[in-house]
Amino acid sequence: YREAWDKDKTQISIPSDTPVMLQSKVNALNISNKHYQKAWDEAKAKSYDIRADAIPIKQAKASRDIASEYKYKLTHEKEKGHYVGCKTAQEDPKLALAARAMMLQNDRLYKKAYNDSKTQIHLPVDMLAVQAAKECQTLVSDIDYRQYLHQWTCLPDQNDVIHARQAYDLQSDAVYKSDLEWLRGIGWLPNDSPEVKRVKQAQDLLSDNVYRTPIDSLKYTSVVDSPDVLLAKTNAEQVSIVR
Repeated sequence: YREAWDKDKTQISIPSDTPVMLQSKVNALNISNKHYQKAWDEAKAKSYDIRADAIPIKQAKASRDIASEYKYKLTHEKEKGHYVGCKTAQEDPKLALAARAMMLQNDRLYKKAYNDSKTQIHLPVDMLAVQAAKECQTLVSDIDYRQYLHQWTCLPDQNDVIHARQAYDLQSDAVYKSDLEWLRGIGWLPNDSPEVKRVKQAQDLLSDNVYRTPIDSLKYTSVVDSPDVLLAKTNAEQVSIVR
């Protein structure tokens, strides 16, 4: 139904010189960013020439030199060493005085002569103080104090050796307790002794199996002619359908 109408919609043609079309083209140019920057892009594409002695270039170089710390301190670095007024630091009286003051304040240099003279003291060998020191060293020496006796050898069958061995055996704790060590662990008591009977009686008193007899180990049967049994039998005969 709409097939002919859909075909006609796609085949509509408007002349390009109508006022509406012309106005739309002008509006498109006005809002186009590319057309707006066309002249600027063409100017950028062209080459340009700036001389080295141009004012902007000189101003940029001067600003860079002023901002540079090297250029700022160049004069100071060149004039270093010209303020002393002497060829060397040793010729300057102020520097020499400062070095002398530092040497006087140095404790190592102050005691250098004293330390050198300490090692050059000479004393006579027969001096009383030296003799007294040697004698005192001999008295306190552990080597001279402990003089080991000669290692004597004795025959094993001498009376002194035999007597010493017997004295050592009498004083020896191992020999004194040897009988106890031999008897330890081999004690024995008869079965009918009072001690054994007392222990067995105590075990029977403390035994839970003897004190509490299990109920399942007892044999019992229910009473046949008890009132409950007789009543149950009477009720069974009364409700019996066979009877």
